[in-house]
Amino acid sequence: MIEKPSVIMPVPVARPRTGGVLHRYEARMGYLFISPAMILFAIFTVLPLAGALILSFTNYDIISRAQWVGLANYAKLLQDDLFRKGLQNVLYYVVMYVPFMVGLSLLLALALNRPAPGMSIYRTLYYLPMISSSVAASIFWSWMLQRDYGAVNQILSLVGINGPAWLQNSNTAMIAIVMVTVWQGLGGNMIIYLAGLQGVPKYQYEAATIDGANTWQQFVYITWPSLRPTTFFVTIMALIGSFQLFDQAYVLTQGGPGGSTTTAVYQIYQNGFNQLRMGYASAQAFVLFIIIIIVSLINLRINREQNII
Repeated sequence: MIEKPSVIMPVPVARPRTGGVLHRYEARMGYLFISPAMILFAIFTVLPLAGALILSFTNYDIISRAQWVGLANYAKLLQDDLFRKGLQNVLYYVVMYVPFMVGLSLLLALALNRPAPGMSIYRTLYYLPMISSSVAASIFWSWMLQRDYGAVNQILSLVGINGPAWLQNSNTAMIAIVMVTVWQGLGGNMIIYLAGLQGVPKYQYEAATIDGANTWQQFVYITWPSLRPTTFFVTIMALIGSFQLFDQAYVLTQGGPGGSTTTAVYQIYQNGFNQLRMGYASAQAFVLFIIIIIVSLINLRINREQNII
């Protein structure tokens, strides 16, 4: 009887496991590369933030030593009518600024997204105010909004409209600030929307055209749903910027007339640097910080429920 040859199974050779070592090496190199930025962030952001938090529980005027007062500064804020007035002005500004900023930047992006000659020049011109100094732009607009010789009222007079004293009237001062801030920030949000528009697949528009969809239907069912994450980003950044309004209110109106344009940040500046109430100004800053976080979280929750992000 012939015996079958036995099959010799190859013995697997153990290979050195380099995956874990490589992963740890890449992790160390990653931490090494981001460490300069994190160190600068800690020095110039985290440490000042912690110092301001400590100051908010003290009575500090720079000249004398800080005195611990606990929650006295925060309790005082509850009775500060001027601070509540500043928050009301900010909310009034938000109601006007955010819709106009989002709507105009979207319309401008749609207009400049066409493959027409000279579009790059127009995009650059609209973006230029974004890189200009907010103080210089506010000074320029203070001349433009003069009642007697300002360019805005001169243009209105050509169509028979007697322009108001924009910066001296409590009914129009905040509107003037909205005009200036929208003009300066429009180009940046336009670029963001242009990036979103160029990310929409072209074949969707081609298929919609074949199905007989007009321009409005393409915008409603293709463009706008695709731009929802972009709109969320633009909206949240506009909200945060609105609560931090300072430069334009300081240069154009100094919080007037009659406190109609005083904002929370403007009051923080007044208390901290003019009246040397650093502890109270720090408490105001942290209350504003909490308000911004709450508004941002609410906006985030709403967009998540609508499956936008």
